[in-house]
Amino acid sequence: MNRTRSSLLWGLVGALTFLVLVQGYRLLVGQLGVNLLNAAGIALALGSVVSLVSYVAEPRLAAKGRT
Repeated sequence: MNRTRSSLLWGLVGALTFLVLVQGYRLLVGQLGVNLLNAAGIALALGSVVSLVSYVAEPRLAAKGRT
């Protein structure tokens, strides 16, 4: 799998994990104070950050694993 696809998939995992946590909190505790549209925006920003970090960090982690 190439590096770009891998980083985009990690971003998707991060965004979906955030949305699951928001929904779980709403089910257990009640209203969060963040509506669904805001939560989707935060998830998009979080997914972008996770994608960028995984794209930058992957070569370093792969190099560490070879030693």
